[in-house]
Amino acid sequence: MSRIVVLGAGGRAGRAVTAEALGRGHEVTAVVRDPVRYPDLAAPGVSVVRGDVTDAGSVREAAGGAVAAVHAVSPFSGPEQGFDALDPDFFVKAADALLAGLAGAGVRRLVAVGLFADLLGADGRPVMDDPSAFPPEIRPFALAHTAGLRRLREAAGSEVDWVMLTPGGGLDQDAPRTGRHRLGDERVPEGAPGLSYADLAVAVLDEIETPTQHRARVSVFVPRDMRSAEERGAEERGTEEERGADEG
Repeated sequence: MSRIVVLGAGGRAGRAVTAEALGRGHEVTAVVRDPVRYPDLAAPGVSVVRGDVTDAGSVREAAGGAVAAVHAVSPFSGPEQGFDALDPDFFVKAADALLAGLAGAGVRRLVAVGLFADLLGADGRPVMDDPSAFPPEIRPFALAHTAGLRRLREAAGSEVDWVMLTPGGGLDQDAPRTGRHRLGDERVPEGAPGLSYADLAVAVLDEIETPTQHRARVSVFVPRDMRSAEERGAEERGTEEERGADEG
């Protein structure tokens, strides 16, 4: 049984990854900023610890004994939070701390959760540069995230083999686990298909157990032709309802 350290275990992605890891027989070190706020994370096979993804020493201590790490930390919970307290260098600091801390702990695999706004649209520009596709008010967060990705790419000599898995469309907390995800490239997949948090977690664990992507950012999605008939029917019904509303 191996141990995986999940930084940002209290968020939606972190919780999904923790559940998937436990389901596959792994143990999890769940790293959060304040364990007191997350009593529900405690479970057999889970050790909840305090940690700071921007501090290399904290990362090294939390990652001791792990075979891989997952970076699912976000300092931004939504537009209502505002950006007054947003550190534009947050993801750069996290990248530096993760690469140094994990190397110090002997952890060689890092899977980071990416941001849809960083993917490239049909015109070759990042989604965040298109105000019709991405709210301009959230752009500061997207720029900070992009800077973190850039820092990972600049660390060519790092001992840590990283991959960033970026949802190719919207993330749905209530959608089921299908296990039918695909990995793409740096572009938005055709149709920007959505993805459940559960399937994102499947992709994360797959890249830990059997790595296929190295020092790269790729999209992850479930193609429409791989969804069940029930899922496709629900999507079509939703589209018809939207059309009816538009016509009304």
